[in-house]
Amino acid sequence: MKRGIRVLALGLWLAALALPAAQPDRARTEANLRTLKERIERIQRQVQDDAAEKDRLTRDLRAAEQSVSKAQGELGKVRSQRSETSAERERLQKEREQRVAERDRTQDDLAAQLRSAYMMGRNEPLKMLLNQRSPAQFQRNLTYYGYFGRDRAGKINLITQNIAEIDELARQIEEQDNELEQLEIQRQRRVQELDKARKQRGRVLASLTAESRNRGAQLKRLQQQQLQLEKLLAELRRATEATPFDPNDPFAKLRGRLSWPVAGKVELGYGDTIAGGLRSNGIEIAADRGANVRAVHEGRVIFADWLSGRGLLIILDHGNGYLSLYGHNEQLFKQAGATVRAGETIAAAGDSGGRARPGLYFEIRRAGKPVNPSGWFKSSAPPSD
Repeated sequence: MKRGIRVLALGLWLAALALPAAQPDRARTEANLRTLKERIERIQRQVQDDAAEKDRLTRDLRAAEQSVSKAQGELGKVRSQRSETSAERERLQKEREQRVAERDRTQDDLAAQLRSAYMMGRNEPLKMLLNQRSPAQFQRNLTYYGYFGRDRAGKINLITQNIAEIDELARQIEEQDNELEQLEIQRQRRVQELDKARKQRGRVLASLTAESRNRGAQLKRLQQQQLQLEKLLAELRRATEATPFDPNDPFAKLRGRLSWPVAGKVELGYGDTIAGGLRSNGIEIAADRGANVRAVHEGRVIFADWLSGRGLLIILDHGNGYLSLYGHNEQLFKQAGATVRAGETIAAAGDSGGRARPGLYFEIRRAGKPVNPSGWFKSSAPPSD
């Protein structure tokens, strides 16, 4: 018995030692994540100040595409709010109709009951005389009618009160919807104003196209963009070493099991020759503008910003040295530091970064080196829609 008590006491003592240790570990992890996010933000600022970003055409293109992306994001939020408001208003309208119908049925029942009571009040004395029924029974019947009548009247009052509350909520929702409508109009005007930025983007792209006729200048620009990406990845790898991402399923074991990041058609494969004679480190998938771009595996966002040559780019850390890159997006839905699930929408496909048509640039990296995505997916080609 005493031995059992000693064992229990030892267990409680060990548990007590473990509890305070867990809190510092949690606090240390949170502090490391904050530090990581600060490092990533600093790297993103450095990228913007990099020599390649000082190129006038690149700078103008980034400004135009970021402005359009921001305006589209704001407009999307307002439209989403209006959609939710409209759905709530429809729900309230249906509930109100049900309440009104319930009130009408109750009123009809009460009217029928009152008519019966009235008729009983006129005929009951004669019936009692002919049938020799007790006056007490007659009185009980009247009492029951009174109970039922008061109950139905109470229900009618409660239903009427509910309808009034629903009407008040509907009025408030209507006011909110009117405000959102005005806000949407403002956002639409903002997007229309940003058509100037789109036109500016077109002029920049035209300048880039004209410059690309000079193969030497084109090669220099592509090499500059590739060096910038390699530098970014190296800095991000160093920044994440102190706080590595630990996935539930190791990325390396998912070969042949990944889902494609976007629906569309592969138009540039891994290792294909691109302009200037360089080789592609990833694949390019032609996709509809605004198509959902999904994470191929769980991971942590370590970059979400504009990068020369890749436009609006998002990079995921999948742990154990594996990264996935998603470029040319129209909008980014995640920020650096966010954790995402496999299949979660992280961006919308677009043509940022100078791409001629909407699509997605996708790349897999391991320990900083590009990996051929072929064979990593469940199917040989992405879904068509």
